Amino acid sequence: MKTFLTFSLTLVLVLTITSGFSQNKPATKIFRLETKDGNGYIGEIVSIDSAKVLFRSQKLGDLTIQPKDIKSMVAVDSKQLKGGKFWFANPQSTRSFFSPNGYGLKKGEGYYQNIWVLMNSFAVGINDYVSVGGGLIPAFLFAGASTPAWITAKVSIPVSKDKFNLGAGVLAGSVLGESNTGFGIFYGLATVGSRDRNISLGVGYGFADGSIASSPMINLMGMYRVGPRSYLLTENYFFAGSDGAMILMVGARQIIREAGLDYGLMIPAGNGIGSLVAVPWLGITIPFGRR
Repeated sequence: MKTFLTFSLTLVLVLTITSGFSQNKPATKIFRLETKDGNGYIGEIVSIDSAKVLFRSQKLGDLTIQPKDIKSMVAVDSKQLKGGKFWFANPQSTRSFFSPNGYGLKKGEGYYQNIWVLMNSFAVGINDYVSVGGGLIPAFLFAGASTPAWITAKVSIPVSKDKFNLGAGVLAGSVLGESNTGFGIFYGLATVGSRDRNISLGVGYGFADGSIASSPMINLMGMYRVGPRSYLLTENYFFAGSDGAMILMVGARQIIREAGLDYGLMIPAGNGIGSLVAVPWLGITIPFGRR
């Protein structure tokens, strides 16, 4: 049985490697190998058989690894290698802290986001242009309080690949268990830059209880990658017709394995705000599906 399992794993690895070589250009025949103990290596496959994989690491030279110790081995796009380091994919390139940008999820991609434990949301790419999702705050866990829940839909249009994207969407929700509590927002936005470094401008109109706001909310946000696992983030809301009220957000994203940890400060500002108040922000995004 042990021999059969080893042979099966080796066959899967061979098929994966063969597929990776056949579907990529010669310049991208580089793999990232991750072992079950959490170590990751960038390099090339030298040879493989039922007993071992000979892997030529860019930093450590030739490594001999048993197939049973390999967790994953995937082809790496040359764009993810910078200065000899592997730059991990952004686990939430379609959003800053919370607000979406012009980029969209690809077909089959998805993510789950949790903010301060209570706020839960998810989204899935239906195709390369349309994504849907939803979320809730499970307040019913606390003495049966009413629970806000919502659904989302978004369309992304790549005007110039990796340079300029347009997007539009809607968030619509209600407080479960209560009547006349519908709420949401219609929005449109534009993003200039790549998935790693961009700036976005959005305009949205909120609605509640059947009426739409007479003045728009303007959203200005940015994302700037500073390293293999790190980003700087900003997300700012300006409410027209409300005496200059605004919400400013600044912080960062750290990639931990494949998840993204967002942290920062949310600062309300405007004529009606007295002393400076900074509210901590903490969220985590876990990708799933095809990547």
